[in-house]
Amino acid sequence: MIDPLLASKKTQKPRMDISKKKPFFPVSDLLNNYLIDIGRVKKLPISYMDLLRYTDGFPLMDKHGKNTLWESVIYGGDTIREFNEGLTFIYSLLKTDGDMSFMQHLYVDRIDYCHFGNSKPFRIRIVNKFNDNYDYFYVKKTDASRVYGLELEYILSPNRINFFVDGDTLIEEHIPGIPGDKFMDSYTETPSFNKVRIAKEFVKFNERCFVRLLGDMRSYNYVVDITPDFEDEQYRVRAIDFDQQCYEGRKNMYLPQFYKENRMVVDFCAEVMTPETVEQYRQEERVLIRRRYETAQHRFQKLVHCLCNDKLSTKVKTESLRKELERYHKKSFTQCKNMGQILDYHLKLILCIS
Repeated sequence: MIDPLLASKKTQKPRMDISKKKPFFPVSDLLNNYLIDIGRVKKLPISYMDLLRYTDGFPLMDKHGKNTLWESVIYGGDTIREFNEGLTFIYSLLKTDGDMSFMQHLYVDRIDYCHFGNSKPFRIRIVNKFNDNYDYFYVKKTDASRVYGLELEYILSPNRINFFVDGDTLIEEHIPGIPGDKFMDSYTETPSFNKVRIAKEFVKFNERCFVRLLGDMRSYNYVVDITPDFEDEQYRVRAIDFDQQCYEGRKNMYLPQFYKENRMVVDFCAEVMTPETVEQYRQEERVLIRRRYETAQHRFQKLVHCLCNDKLSTKVKTESLRKELERYHKKSFTQCKNMGQILDYHLKLILCIS
């Protein structure tokens, strides 16, 4: 049997295009109490709605003069002074747990707004006035799907991400890396590029997304983190968009390999790997996820309890995914009535957790 990750263009199943935007789901009282218990709820001086009070804006271009789809927004003088203090404090919450003694030399250099995508985020650029070093964080409208996705990323992935919630406002730290689409366009032809290593990492990333049912991992929804090694380069693929957590109704939408935007890296996998090698890397990743699950089992089960009592998708999508995973696992999912129960049972089956 040909592994679908290694199939040619003729044998590959049709890829999916997600055309409709996902609706926002509110944070339930149960999920909010969970977030309070783990320290994810903070009282913030600036809200997402506050940042919508901009008076003007202009397109933000990259260094090549191409439109980035972000808009740098402008505020009145009194407003920007208020925002500088409040946003710097929020940055201190992310980095030093609110200790402002290390933040006096920081200021807000720019506030960008993105009309593209579901969350319509604000990106805050923070600059150190002593050395001009800069960092970013994001202010978004709170969505339960994204909160679940962020928390599952924290628990089950090799990556740690910091985020806070205050009512309708969600704060996320910046995830460094090269956007997947730009990586494929610009870095695959560089002398240091290692095709085998990026193929291996994509297989492992593909498996992580499927195990925890994170959808819509098109190339612009993840980044590639490059680390120089003593002989070569190491890669880590990291998701940066989490609002399609447990939402879609088709199994393949949780597998990045089936999106046409990832065709290049899928072709790399077909070129340099055998089915046996792909299965080896999948199994390696499952073992690592299982170890993380066992380490944080109590926290995971509390989160899944919230998920099982929440609504994150439609009845049609839930029923569709239930049937597709039944066929995949060759096990009955009739006891699974919602996305939380589907995720819990699917994860335990794929990780061989009793």
